[in-house]
Parts: sequence; C-alpha cells; structure tokens
Amino acid sequence: MLRTLRTTEPRSPSEQAAYGKWFDQRSDRENARADRIHGAEGVIPLPVWIVLLIASVVIFIYMLFFADSAERAIVQATMMGGVAVVITSSLLLLVFLDHPYQSGVGGLRPVAMERALTQIGDERAFARETIIIPCNSQGNA
Repeated sequence: MLRTLRTTEPRSPSEQAAYGKWFDQRSDRENARADRIHGAEGVIPLPVWIVLLIASVVIFIYMLFFADSAERAIVQATMMGGVAVVITSSLLLLVFLDHPYQSGVGGLRPVAMERALTQIGDERAFARETIIIPCNSQGNA
C-alpha cells in the first residue's frame, strides 16, 4: 500500500484530502494499537485486590451459616464448593488479566512486536534512509 501511495501524486483538492485522511487514519490505528498494548499491564490496583479478597472471605464465611445438620454432607459440600469454585476462578481470572504478558496459555506473545519490527524494517527500506540505532539488541548504548 505504501509503495503504491509513494508513486501517487494527488492533484485535486479532493485527492489531496483523501491522501491526507488515509495517512491520518493509519496513524490513529497504530497509536490506538500501541495504547492498548502499553495500557494492558497491571491495571487492577492494590486496593481493589484487597476488597476482592475480603469480599471472598466474607462470602465464604457467610456460606458457613447455611450449614444445616438436617441436610446431608454432600448437599452442604456442593453449596460451599460451588461458591468457593466461582470465587476462586473469578480471582484467578483477574490475576490472569492483570498480567497479560505471562508465559503459558493465553499470555500475549511477541508476535505483535515481531510484526512491528518487520514493518519498521520494510518502511525503513521503503524510505531509503539509513537509521542509526543508538543501542544493541540488549538495549545497551
């Protein structure tokens, strides 16, 4: 797309407006994508975690008051187990969502970064400019 647009010379005002609009939209998409990735790590603050854990303990203790000696143990265990499983899985889901860059199932992979590096390389070749990188692959000057 960039190679095609490089050879394009918009002449009329409407062509120039469309040309500029395309680049604006492309830039907006790239910025929004970068914002989503950068804003994804550690979004749940500590006070929220504290409240969630206290609420989980309170609900679990509240379920203990439903114990009835007239009911069979399996019924009581099912009620307690169901609540415990739902609360635990909800908290584990929040932990998972709070740390999206972890290794394992569902963690974000460097696919987007690899794609971005490829795109940067392509655009650098397209621009025919030499870029001096101020650091090595480990980030040292």
